[in-house]
Amino acid sequence: MTDSGKVDHREAQRRKALRERPRPAGLRGFWRSLGPGIITGAADDDPSGIATYSVAGAQYGSALLWTALFTWPLMVAVQTMCARIGMVTGRGIAGALRHKFPRPVILVAAIALFIANTINVGADLTGMADASELLTGIDSHVWVVVLGVGIAVATIRLRYAVLATVLKWLALSLAAYVMTALYVGPDWSVVARDTFVPHIPAAGGAWATVVAILGTTISPYLFFWQASQEVEEEKAIGRRRVQDRVGAKDDEITTRTIDITIGGFFSNAAMFFIILATALTLHRAGLTKIETSRDVAEALAPIAGRFASLLYTVGLLGTGALAIPTLAGSGAYAFAEIFGWRQGIDEPYTRAPGFYAMFISSVAIGVGLDFANVNAVAALYWTAVINGVLAPFLLVGILIAASDHDLMHGQPSTPLGRAVVGVTALLMFGAAIGMFL
Repeated sequence: MTDSGKVDHREAQRRKALRERPRPAGLRGFWRSLGPGIITGAADDDPSGIATYSVAGAQYGSALLWTALFTWPLMVAVQTMCARIGMVTGRGIAGALRHKFPRPVILVAAIALFIANTINVGADLTGMADASELLTGIDSHVWVVVLGVGIAVATIRLRYAVLATVLKWLALSLAAYVMTALYVGPDWSVVARDTFVPHIPAAGGAWATVVAILGTTISPYLFFWQASQEVEEEKAIGRRRVQDRVGAKDDEITTRTIDITIGGFFSNAAMFFIILATALTLHRAGLTKIETSRDVAEALAPIAGRFASLLYTVGLLGTGALAIPTLAGSGAYAFAEIFGWRQGIDEPYTRAPGFYAMFISSVAIGVGLDFANVNAVAALYWTAVINGVLAPFLLVGILIAASDHDLMHGQPSTPLGRAVVGVTALLMFGAAIGMFL
C-alpha cells in the first residue's frame, strides 16, 4: 500500500470511529441526548410570544385554545426537517441552502433574520426588565443592561455542553404558566370544546391574532438554531470537521424526532395555558386592552392574586434567558456560514470573532432599543411582518434542500415530513397575505 493509500485508510478508519462512537445508553443516556428540541421548543415561548398569547386570551377568552393543538404537528415537522439537515449534512441551514441557492439570496434572508431577531431581542429584554422591576423596584433600564450583558457574557464564556444544560433546565420555567392557569381554576368542559372545535371569533382582529400566533410559533430563527444546535452536538462528541459529521444513524434521527416532539409539546402546552390563564382572569374581568407582558403581570395581581402574578413574572424571566441566546445566536450562525467564518459556542472569542461580533451586536442593539424608548408593540408588529414574509420562503428552501438526495447524502426527509412542511409553507404564505390584507 502506498503512503497516500495508508493515509486514506487511516482517515477512513478515523471517520468510522467517530461515526460509531457510542452515545450514553439507558434512560439517563436518553435524557442526556435530549436538548436541542426541548431548548428550541421552549425558546419559542419568549417574552414577546408570551405577550402575543396573553393578548389572545385577554381579547378572545378561550376561543383560540385550538391553535395550540393545531400548530403542534406543524412546528414538529418543520423543526424535525431542520434538525435532519443539520445532522445529515453536518452544516446549519444557511450552509445547506448555499448549495442550492445563490449567496446574495441567502444573504438577504440572513439580513432580514438579523433585523427581526434583534428587534425581538430588544422586546424580550424590555419584557424581562419590566418583570425584574416589578419584583425588585429597581428601574427597568438598569435591568436591561444587567440582563443583556449577563446573558451575552454567559453565552460567550460557557462551553456548549454547559450552556445547553442550563438552557434545558430553564425550559422548566414554562411550568409557571400551567400553574397559573390551574391556580385560577378553569371550567374543563368549555376548555375541551374550545380546544377540539376550531373557531375564529367574529370580533374584528381575531383573524390577525391567529396569523400572529402562527407566525410566533413557526419562526425563522428557530429553523437556523435547530440545525446549528445539531452541529454543536456533533462537535461536542468530537466530530469537529464537516466530513466527520456527514450522515446520521437511524436511532440518532429517531431520538431527535422524539426530542423535538417533546419540546414542541411543552412549547404549545405553555401557549395553551397562557391563553387559558389570561382568558380566565383578564378576559373574564373585561380587561381586553392588554398590549404588553407587563400589563398582564400588573393586571393579574388584583384579579387572581399576587401568587399568579408572581408565577407569570418568573416565567417571563426564565423564558427570556432561554430565548435571547437563541435569537442572537441564530443570526450569528447564519452569517458565519454564509461568509465561511469559524463559528460555534464552544469556540473562544479570539477564534470566532465574526460569529461573536454578530451575536454581541444583536444584544447590544436590543439594549439600545430600550433606551431609545422604541414602542415594544410597534416593534413586535414589524418583527411579525418580517418573519411573516421570510418564513414561507425559507420553508420552501428548506423543503428543497431536505428533499435533495445528493445534498442529504442519501437520507432525505420522509415523504410525510415533506408533505406536512409543504402544507405549513402554504399556510404561512396565506398568513403573510392575510397579514397585509
